[in-house]
Amino acid sequence: MDHSPVRRLIGIAVFIFVLFFLLIARFYKIQIIEKDKWTQVALSQHQYVASIPFMRGSFYSNTSIKKGHPEEDQPFVIDIPKFHLFIDPDSIPLPVKPRMAQQLFAHLGFSPEQSRKMLLEFHKKSRSRKIAMWLDREARKNIETWWRHFAKEEKVVSNALFFKSEFKRSYPFGSMLGAILHTVQEEKDPRTGQSLPTGGMEMVFNSYLMGKQGKKLVVRSPRHPLDTGKILEPPENGADIYLTVNHYLQAIMETELKKGVETAKGISGWAVMMDPFTGEILAIAQTPAFDPSRYADYFNDPSLQEATRVKAVTDCYEPGSIFKPITMAVCLKANEELERQGKKILFSPDEKIATANGWFPGRTTPIKDARVHRYLNMDLAIQKSSNVYMGRLIHRLVETMGDEWYRKTLQEVFGFGLKTNIELPAESPGLLPTPGKLHPNGKLEWSVPTPYSLAMGHNILINAIQMVRAYAVLANSGKTVEPHLVRKIVKTQADGSKAILVDRTTVKPGKQILKSSDCEAIVHSMKFATKEGGTCKRADVMGYTEAGKSGTAEKVLDGFYAKDHNVSSFLGFAPAKNPRFVLLVSIDDPEKKFVPGVGKHQFGGICAAPVFREIASRSLQYLGVAPDDPYGYPPGDPRRDLAKADFIDEVRDLKKLYDCWNQ
Repeated sequence: MDHSPVRRLIGIAVFIFVLFFLLIARFYKIQIIEKDKWTQVALSQHQYVASIPFMRGSFYSNTSIKKGHPEEDQPFVIDIPKFHLFIDPDSIPLPVKPRMAQQLFAHLGFSPEQSRKMLLEFHKKSRSRKIAMWLDREARKNIETWWRHFAKEEKVVSNALFFKSEFKRSYPFGSMLGAILHTVQEEKDPRTGQSLPTGGMEMVFNSYLMGKQGKKLVVRSPRHPLDTGKILEPPENGADIYLTVNHYLQAIMETELKKGVETAKGISGWAVMMDPFTGEILAIAQTPAFDPSRYADYFNDPSLQEATRVKAVTDCYEPGSIFKPITMAVCLKANEELERQGKKILFSPDEKIATANGWFPGRTTPIKDARVHRYLNMDLAIQKSSNVYMGRLIHRLVETMGDEWYRKTLQEVFGFGLKTNIELPAESPGLLPTPGKLHPNGKLEWSVPTPYSLAMGHNILINAIQMVRAYAVLANSGKTVEPHLVRKIVKTQADGSKAILVDRTTVKPGKQILKSSDCEAIVHSMKFATKEGGTCKRADVMGYTEAGKSGTAEKVLDGFYAKDHNVSSFLGFAPAKNPRFVLLVSIDDPEKKFVPGVGKHQFGGICAAPVFREIASRSLQYLGVAPDDPYGYPPGDPRRDLAKADFIDEVRDLKKLYDCWNQ
């Protein structure tokens, strides 16, 4: 009997059994042992986890500045939704790609060069290629409308073209506050989605402004839109920063400053307005301005880079005669110290002091005034801006109190030579000379004639915030104040509640560093500067009282004073009693010329004072401050009434005194 068919059947059965066993083993390995691995492979083909963008924190205006008005959210900068356009080249049939590209590029308004470059993206072996960035809602809607018809006609899967949402910085007021806020780069960190600040407050407060990306599960199918999906983890938005700056005051300042610099034919200008009681910066401006929406243009053009700095903080200059009220304050502080020691005071504000001789120890040339004055007191010295009078007082000061006491008072009382720590990067502390210390060139910072230069605002470098802070002490009757730009930082939680992370809406009174009576005496003297006989009549704010001082300093170029180049300033406050703000205006390099009937155009009392007047006048009206000198108007104005105007009698009496002493 032939058994070969049986053996053949048995062999086949064994083979089938072994094969079946191997299949079972393979199945067991894939389904049981390697389950997680193949599950992930399968899921990766059908779904993936995508990131959800977050909104970076915004900056808001101080809308509570007008008493009695409710606070409203008025942003200086916000994040608005934008869209990036992508294609999936692997899902687009090859014959369709040229027609699709041509029509899509037409909708995007691409140039021929852009079209040629982007056409290459259609032929990449990829599931995701970026075609366009930062499209708005209208552009997205138009492209989607076109795409629905095109994809249907050409039988292309609908998600071969898709959008990814993103947030981009937007500026409702254009370049307003541009250098202070700065911006962020368009390209974000691809891993975290975080923006990269270019400077300013965006950089200083980046840790607060940053948010956190969310996550969503997206199903990958021919008909599933790739920009939607199940939310796994919601995004976390950044905290919002409420500034002390008011948008309306900022607009006034920027407008008037730009106008003033153009009129003066200056290179640039800057201005700072601060509440003297709280230290809140109400407005801070410079011109030329920095437009954050065009940040790349500024950083790539050396001629524009200067506008990216906050000049009021980074740039130091000699203050000139705006420093003279500080000299008065130092000498009155010395009087206080001498009285405490039971010694004779340094001087009396009413004292008749000889000022015809301008020779002082250590100087090779005499100190001069605009005109020779035989005798002056403190009121007349501020009114006439006398350099010699300041020198006389400081001569007494250093002989009585010493150089070290003088410097210590300038630094410890007024903060010169120290940073104000305002919330901006790259603040310069300026330069306050130190006895015994050498400059890099080997010369002493402080020599015998140094005190006389300091008295006039020379041989010292300050930034604008330092000077505004010093005047605030005079304006608020002698208390310290901390300049700042942030009122509060608020974080909106997932449940909609708000957590206050930083709160400076309530500021405690500062330490008393000057006697209130001394401050009143200095303010009284400063009021004469803007009236008849003063050096800065053009700063007179119509309908209001004001106190202030102009200053003109020669610029230091290549290590030498340039007589034809100046920084001209006016610094003051209004109203003179209980002032609403301290305001500094500085113009860099105004045109040097003589204006008939007015004076030397480059002087601070001529070119910077009118800018102060216009900013102050418009700001006081906006703030609802009632005129405290409703009859104090210039000659020819029907509202002028010398019988009722403020300070008329004092000005008349001071003129009589001057004439008596100087005939």
